[in-house]
Amino acid sequence: MIIMSLSSCLSLKKTTYFQGEPSEKSEMYKFNNEPYRVQVNDVLSVEIVSENPELVSLFETSQQASGPSGGGNLYFEGYTVDRHGNIRIPYINELNVLGYTEKEIREKIEVELKKFIKNSESIFVKVKLSGIQFLVNGEVRSPGTITLLQNQVSILDAIASAGEIADFGNRQEVQIYRKTLNGVERYVVDLTDVAIFDSEHYYIKPNDIIYVPPLQRKNWGIGTTGLSTFTTIASIFAVLTSTILLIDNL
Repeated sequence: MIIMSLSSCLSLKKTTYFQGEPSEKSEMYKFNNEPYRVQVNDVLSVEIVSENPELVSLFETSQQASGPSGGGNLYFEGYTVDRHGNIRIPYINELNVLGYTEKEIREKIEVELKKFIKNSESIFVKVKLSGIQFLVNGEVRSPGTITLLQNQVSILDAIASAGEIADFGNRQEVQIYRKTLNGVERYVVDLTDVAIFDSEHYYIKPNDIIYVPPLQRKNWGIGTTGLSTFTTIASIFAVLTSTILLIDNL
């Protein structure tokens, strides 16, 4: 029984991150820095700056005109991409941004501004995502929808912001669900393998759903350590022994 309890505790192989050695071809991990392409429901921050504030005031929302504010108001002050892939900017009206990068959207806005402003060279346009929102569910300590005010969020950032993976979480089969133009795609990553740093899915994307499945032993009700497993088995054995003795005394 003691051997069973010790063998059933969680192994380090299933709970230790970044096992193995880096690729021999490269000592530096290759991070995926492919520019993100905007999707429906993304929120963009668009800032138009000029030496003459009156020149660009027509293109600001009422919230932007009132001055800078905290990151919590980005949802209200930013431009939400509607289901048709458009954002609405004062005077410019609808501008399609679906599938474009931040740089490409900035260039599109600059082209539109030239229709209204003669000396458009004095205008500076800045476009960026108003944070990255994602959902983490399953065997994590603080599941829920999370928004990080960063330009890039790795799978490790996402897991850490959800309070880390719980004892019974399967670190070897973390699942990422992503809605694309072709439908919902599913990816599986192994956080116990050092090769995660080379994965094309190392960086998550806005609106991703991250699910950490449970280890099989959770369904069995086995403890996370040898002591807890031994206690569980001992309790079951004690109940069985008591039941047998009770039956014999009848």
